[in-house]
Parts: sequence; C-alpha cells; structure tokens
Amino acid sequence: MDVSRTTFVEATPEKVWAIVTDLPGMGDLSPEATGGEWQGGATGPSLGATFKGTNAHGSKTWSTMSTVTVCEPARQFAFDVKAGPLSVSTWSYLLEAEGAGTRLTEEWTDTRGAVMKKAGAVATGVKERHEHNARGMDTTLAAIKAAAEA
Repeated sequence: MDVSRTTFVEATPEKVWAIVTDLPGMGDLSPEATGGEWQGGATGPSLGATFKGTNAHGSKTWSTMSTVTVCEPARQFAFDVKAGPLSVSTWSYLLEAEGAGTRLTEEWTDTRGAVMKKAGAVATGVKERHEHNARGMDTTLAAIKAAAEA
C-alpha cells in the first residue's frame, strides 16, 4: 500500500459498510470521486462485480472501471481500478469492530506504470497523486465518520 489512513467511527461495522459500498453516496463524501454505477447486472458489492466510477478535480472529469477483489460484508471491501486496459490502483476499506464502533482504514496502492503516471497527471490535473490522495482520504474518512454517526 502507498497511502493509508484510519479513523474511529462510533457506528457498527454494518452501518459503515453500507456507506463505503454505496457508490452514488460516496460521491457526496469524497473530494474527488463523484459517484459510481454497478455494471453487468450487479446491484451491489460482490466478489468480481464491476462498476464505473466517475471523478472530478477542478475542471477535469474522468471515469474508470473497477472490479471488486475483496467483498467481506462489514469487514473488507477492495477493488482494482483501470483506465481502459491500463491498471491504475487498488483501493481498500478495512472495517474492524472495536467496542461499539468501527476502526475504519482506507488504503490506496498505486499500480500505474510510467506511461499511465504521465497520462494520468494530464488527464486529472494531479501531478503528485500520493499527497493528493492522502489529503482526499482524510476528507473522505471524516465525511464517512460524520455520516455514520449522524
């Protein structure tokens, strides 16, 4: 993993799971992801399910295709991201029950090759992806926490 952030949420893992796997809803909680839509007949998270994710940064917008690689309800949700045939990243949410709440960890692993790193910087307007994602993860986790605890 390249970037990892953790927060404690005063809500059950089941409640947190419902938030992190709600593709359209995550668009309201993330500073970059604007939503997503399950593909191929999928209506929710399941191992091997695919979804189209949409993103924005400033005036730049783009979409990616993701495949769910880990789907353990109320425990872990992970997916691999591609832009066309090229690998972009792996995202993971780990939910650990702790007392009456949940320790939530968001992780991002950069899987881009050199060409994709250069193309991605142009397409997204983000030159330093590691720092950008770390800041975005802090914002996203705070928003998930607020939504789950409301």
